[in-house]
Amino acid sequence: MSNTQSMIFTIYGDYIRHYGNKIWIGSLIRLLKEFGHNEQSVRVAVSRMMKQGWLESEKVGNKSYYFLTKRGKLRMEEAANRIFKLMPNEWDGKWRILMYTIPEEKRQIRDELRKELLWSGFGSFSNGCWISPNNLDNEVEFLIEKYDINEYVDFFVSEYKGPKENKALVEKSWPLLEIEARYKEFITIYSQQYIVHQSMMNDKKMSLAECFVERTRLVHEYRKFLFIDPGLPKDLLPEIWSGNHAALLFEQYYKLLAPSASEFFEEVFQADNDLQRKDVKYDANYHPLLKE
Repeated sequence: MSNTQSMIFTIYGDYIRHYGNKIWIGSLIRLLKEFGHNEQSVRVAVSRMMKQGWLESEKVGNKSYYFLTKRGKLRMEEAANRIFKLMPNEWDGKWRILMYTIPEEKRQIRDELRKELLWSGFGSFSNGCWISPNNLDNEVEFLIEKYDINEYVDFFVSEYKGPKENKALVEKSWPLLEIEARYKEFITIYSQQYIVHQSMMNDKKMSLAECFVERTRLVHEYRKFLFIDPGLPKDLLPEIWSGNHAALLFEQYYKLLAPSASEFFEEVFQADNDLQRKDVKYDANYHPLLKE
């Protein structure tokens, strides 16, 4: 995925979908310019996202507007629920097990399915066998339907009876040490930046545009954990887990930057979009970080 496309996903997820889900291409170009992306790269990325089924477009006069498809909205909602979930889930003690034997001539579907399973938080227990302690029944149902693989898969919800502990399944299916190292790296970098930006904002030395850039980069970096961290319940996590500390840091840093960042986005959005778009108001309660 291109860097420009990835950043567009972040901006749709953290801003645009809360302002009516639709934006003029000129506004998007203006926003991406803050990160050094030029007009051509934005247009190419948007075109690619349309071909991939994430975006749709409509013409109003001589302006082109782009909005998330139903699939795009579902993906953004799923991502937001995981990004802004600050504490691990309680566990019901059950394992979700998906087993498949997809033939070689459908190798592309098999490869796509693996990516989707990783994204959803499944771990590869053994060849063709994926497990998760989280209730992902709806996600599995969606994937079976999406890839039309009814005849190749079996899905179980079961309890593990040994001979090892449940945590042994976790260690076999996910690279916890690697994930822990990534969280520590995130904490090292962003705790330092948080203190610097807190000081700068107290002294009114950060512009609205700078807050927008830093909040967007923060979310952009933090959402990369969606691809590696399965969001395990606390019963299955190590006693010391840096993911919990990273979530707390993310929450505090996000709250620091959010008001000024949103103000900048609104200025661009309302200045560049047609009059009928100006009645779209931002819902500050769209996720728990900004609720009092």
